Amino acid sequence: MTLTKKILFLSGTRADFGKLKSLIKICEDSPLFAIQIFVTGMHMHHQYGYTVKEIEKSGFKNIYKYINYTSEASMDLTMAKTIEGFSSYVKEEKPDIIIVHGDRVEALAGAIVGALNNILVAHIEGGEVSGTIDELIRHSVSKMSHTHFVSNDLAKKRLIQMGEKEASIYTIGSPDIDIMFSDKLPKIELVKEYYSIPFDSFSILMFHPVTTEYEMMKEAASNLIDAAIESKLNYVVVFPNNDYGSNHILSAFEKIKNNSNFRIFPSLRFEYFLVLLKNAEFIIGNSSAGIREAPHYGIPTINIGTRQNNRALNAEIINTDYTKQNIMEAINKTSITGKYLPKNLFGIGDSDQKFLNIISTTDFWEISKQKVFNDI
Repeated sequence: MTLTKKILFLSGTRADFGKLKSLIKICEDSPLFAIQIFVTGMHMHHQYGYTVKEIEKSGFKNIYKYINYTSEASMDLTMAKTIEGFSSYVKEEKPDIIIVHGDRVEALAGAIVGALNNILVAHIEGGEVSGTIDELIRHSVSKMSHTHFVSNDLAKKRLIQMGEKEASIYTIGSPDIDIMFSDKLPKIELVKEYYSIPFDSFSILMFHPVTTEYEMMKEAASNLIDAAIESKLNYVVVFPNNDYGSNHILSAFEKIKNNSNFRIFPSLRFEYFLVLLKNAEFIIGNSSAGIREAPHYGIPTINIGTRQNNRALNAEIINTDYTKQNIMEAINKTSITGKYLPKNLFGIGDSDQKFLNIISTTDFWEISKQKVFNDI
């Protein structure tokens, strides 16, 4: 390849930036590519930590910031506004490819804009399954995308079942694993000092709303917090995402605002979060971090409710419902089971290099923008 290709990454949350970061970095370091980053969604919320500043601190250039939230906490209106802003940006910048991740409305907006403007769209970590509206969004993003970079062969198989061409699907592992096993992660002492975390031992609590179970979120969040208080353990607590129902979770957090066993953060720098996770006693809630990242460190996970239904669950993950009694039993169980041997489920930390090798070939850029359904 002789011509420089313009790659546009879209990021809407701290979580997807953690997945994209190593890919952005390796592409930015390559003379073959010019990199742009469209930053929107939760990144632009001061209530959730204004995490665009973490992207800026990473040293990336060509960052475009766009506020997509409206006065109403409605996913459809958020997507509509994202399409409007992203479409204008894309028409001006004319990227060669748009890269989106996962299952958020921002990713779907990006895929729609690319597909309808005849721009190549690549989806990172499609072919996953879960138990919420994320499932609908993720598969929709896959169908609007021309090529796919998946975490494992099972995800690849699902995309083929969805009619995607096998030749356009590449298995590279989960890109956040690249950072998880980096030798550049900070020491736990530095992380504790940076965030003023006084605990010798601690666990991580992250609980996100399940939009299809909105009416249950208030009680579920309250039960979780009550169980955590009753356990008398120390917790590092991270705000939920901003999906419908997050207000109930934030209200439940008011119970622990002045409790010395808890440190609450709107957001954590991704590398610092990984160090905390690696040194935690367990992680509790319904975050994908308990399903994807924790097993790679051998950290016990208490997975609550249905948000991660059907995802790759290893035998060490403790699944429970929203009742306080069962959550307490799960917490007590972790003190017996303890940490376990790390699991290698989503790659070995070379996703960025695999990604770069693929997009550096001329064959990759000849992928057709005309989607066809591949019958099997």
